[in-house]
Amino acid sequence: MAVYRSGTKVTRCFKPDFVLVRQNVRDAGSDHRALLLGLKFGGVPSINSLNSIYHFQDRPWVFGHLLQLQRRLGRENFPLIEQTYYHNHTDMVTAPKFPVVIKIGHAHSGVAKVKVDTVADFQDIAGVVAMLGTYCTVEPYIDAKYDIHIQKIGTNYKAFMRKSISGNWKTNQGSAMLEAIGMNDRYKMWIDEVSEIFGGLEVCALELVVGKDGREHIIELNDSATSFMGDSQEEDRRHLAELVLQRMQAVCRPGITKTTSRSSVSGSSAAGSPTEERAPPVGAPGPPSVPPPAPLASAASIDRPLPPIPAEPSQPPPPPLTRRDSQGKKSSQASTVSSASAAPSTTSSTAPTAAPPSAGSTPARGGFARQGSLSAALTEDAEDTMKNLRKTFAGIFGDM
Repeated sequence: MAVYRSGTKVTRCFKPDFVLVRQNVRDAGSDHRALLLGLKFGGVPSINSLNSIYHFQDRPWVFGHLLQLQRRLGRENFPLIEQTYYHNHTDMVTAPKFPVVIKIGHAHSGVAKVKVDTVADFQDIAGVVAMLGTYCTVEPYIDAKYDIHIQKIGTNYKAFMRKSISGNWKTNQGSAMLEAIGMNDRYKMWIDEVSEIFGGLEVCALELVVGKDGREHIIELNDSATSFMGDSQEEDRRHLAELVLQRMQAVCRPGITKTTSRSSVSGSSAAGSPTEERAPPVGAPGPPSVPPPAPLASAASIDRPLPPIPAEPSQPPPPPLTRRDSQGKKSSQASTVSSASAAPSTTSSTAPTAAPPSAGSTPARGGFARQGSLSAALTEDAEDTMKNLRKTFAGIFGDM
């Protein structure tokens, strides 16, 4: 990108995220195909698409696709002008009928277009084509009453009527009268059909001339490099800007949309998760990685022999709990007691001391596991012990 600072030309390089193309790739005296290839090489999204812009670098190529559209829709439904293609000057012996309009090479805005009335003039133009070393197309001259410009920007449609008042047969040159006209179904069908070629044209314009006999002739199709007309140019630019923003939101920020959807799903699952409801507030200290000495001493206190529990006559008394002072087994005892004490905390408040047998309890904890069924016979000392244990392990493992 060339910029000027204090009269000095400075070149800056950058990689664009998105490109709006409002310039013809090829024109008289200019060729920007190398830049187009670089944008395609870099995978840069654009309006219109880079593929369609590449197709528009030669007028006969575009007209060939319009001919295919005419064959599908019919001549009456798509009145395309007759045109003859000459790949070089050697075939330019004569034209089907005169007067004709010769379009030399690929150019825009009325450049390299010549009206020829006789065979002699036609042969003179053939010599010019030979010097240029290019192709040309020949189409019959239409004595036009006015021409019509139909444009489409996204979903916005407009049509204009242009009539020359300077006497020039090229209505896009000299003075002309421009008037906005209503879009009918016929014009809308034409512009919708041509916007589907080359993979889709989000911005395009169709040019046609209306002869003095009232017949319409479609002469050419323009892409996003088309010119805006009339007093609604600012409105057309605003529609184009909105279209660019919509495309940029779709192609330049796909990751943000996916992240938002994942966060919303995780938020909805967290709302129904009981574990998340019991989670501590943000900023609260988490559970210590190493249990303090005091809880370990309380955990070891369960190894004290509990007061004898009166057993039923038909059942043998439970085996007494043995004290295990081994330092290596305290962690396993703590995990066993936590599984046994966590079970009563989930029961109903009407029976706070009832606890079903834990699947992970060992036979040595048989008397403690059956306290749910024999809770009525526990003494006050046993109840105090259980309350102390619950408070202790709630403080240690309550945040997990």
